[in-house]
Amino acid sequence: MRVVPLGGALASAWAFALPAQGPPPTIVITNATVIDGVAAGPMRDATVIVRDGKIERIATGRVDGPAGATVLDLKGRWLLPGFIDAHVHLRDLTSARAALSSGVTTARALGVDHFADIGIRELNRGGVSDVPDVLAAGYHVRPRPADPIFLDLPKLADLMAGVTGPEQVRRMVRALIERGVDGIKIMATERAGLPDTDPRKRVYSEEELTAAVDEARRAGRPVAAHAHGDEGAAAAVRAGVRTIEHGTYLSDQTLALMKERGTCFVPTIATVIDLIDPGGNYDDAVLSVRGRSMLPRARDATTRAWKAGVPIVTGTDTDYGPRSTRRIPDEVAELVGIGLPAMDAIKSATSVAARCLGVDARTGILKVGLEADLIAVDRDPLADVGALRDVVLVVNNGRVAINRLSN
Repeated sequence: MRVVPLGGALASAWAFALPAQGPPPTIVITNATVIDGVAAGPMRDATVIVRDGKIERIATGRVDGPAGATVLDLKGRWLLPGFIDAHVHLRDLTSARAALSSGVTTARALGVDHFADIGIRELNRGGVSDVPDVLAAGYHVRPRPADPIFLDLPKLADLMAGVTGPEQVRRMVRALIERGVDGIKIMATERAGLPDTDPRKRVYSEEELTAAVDEARRAGRPVAAHAHGDEGAAAAVRAGVRTIEHGTYLSDQTLALMKERGTCFVPTIATVIDLIDPGGNYDDAVLSVRGRSMLPRARDATTRAWKAGVPIVTGTDTDYGPRSTRRIPDEVAELVGIGLPAMDAIKSATSVAARCLGVDARTGILKVGLEADLIAVDRDPLADVGALRDVVLVVNNGRVAINRLSN
């Protein structure tokens, strides 16, 4: 086996891999402390063998790998499934690479111009290892569509005045599906991140939301509903959406309905903090005031959701652009702060997220037969979830994308 030195050029800086050439290499990861995303506790002194982009074997103790394999000795470091960010707005390759550098190997994009999310998805699935896999939604379905959608889908020009009523909603959903999206995002309430909007205010009726879900379901696509206000969120759950995004003002009744229907919750607490803090994606006095009123409500809604048994999923609601300051470890830390055990919070960023997004048959768990989407950190994240902020190794689809290991 060929042992890769853990110092030198690869370890001295972020080292993104070139576009993939040929089949993925065979990798043997030794001396790992494994959090697999499912078990209640870690597996120590583990060896993980990766072949053809998938996890071939997980064993305790030293296991000899195939001849010619690349060996990565973690020396007791912590190995986890790659993070899943269930709410992003990746706009270009630079932002996609920034997401990967923080440990995100799978991202659900919920709104971006010109179907950049589909392009990133296709590059990843074509073998480019320095961007995450993407579940693409294209554009939001909302009453006032963004102007760029009509450049990409000029056949919808008659909807420039607005998308209202069940039939117009269905047309928009069909057009997005024809363009190749993996899922649909619909606005059930107004945004929180604009100073002239009211996040509690509903924007679509239950009939319109049901039309979107029905049209998407015909094509086997899930629907995510942007919903801060309780009334809009409850209508979206009744309509059959798969996830509620944000959910700042959710009531116990709506949470009970989500539990009953199996609806997952992506609270994005960290982005509410971004409203408050200077800099970042939001830097506005009105939004800062709003954020201070929303933050305790968002934390309380998430606490009650967890206690009610609603699946909690991590999402940053960031574009990973040059102003972005929030990452998945920030959301994991928020979940721990409201009472989740560290292991449960980590599962929200891995296996629970994978199950809610419907990709658990291929990723989100460190398991034989699944894609080798892996990250490593230096310190014990169960003792301090802040350790997740310092990712030293990313294996993406079985290829070493980032290696910051050191002696």
